[in-house]
Amino acid sequence: MAWLLLLVAGLMEVGWAIGLKYTEGFTRFWPSALTLAAMVASVVMLGIAMKSLPVGTSYAVWVGVGAVGTAILGIVLFNEPATLGRIASLALILAGIVGLKLATP
Repeated sequence: MAWLLLLVAGLMEVGWAIGLKYTEGFTRFWPSALTLAAMVASVVMLGIAMKSLPVGTSYAVWVGVGAVGTAILGIVLFNEPATLGRIASLALILAGIVGLKLATP
């Protein structure tokens, strides 16, 4: 259950990171409200997951899921470059997330 919460927390991090783009500097109410709600939900779920998972593993996985998801959505939604170097780097982060999952009891 902790791993599922951690994954959802990471996905919520993707949501608020992408949401920041739509807030236009927190000048738009609904995008700002949804972004702030995603921030709170993400951190709360991370905290709950940390009750039973190591802090280093939890934080690294949370940030990794957020980074990979945000970068992929940046490519898809905002036409950011999808260079070989970027894709390879995202694959390495993903490999690190999988490695942490496999190495954590």
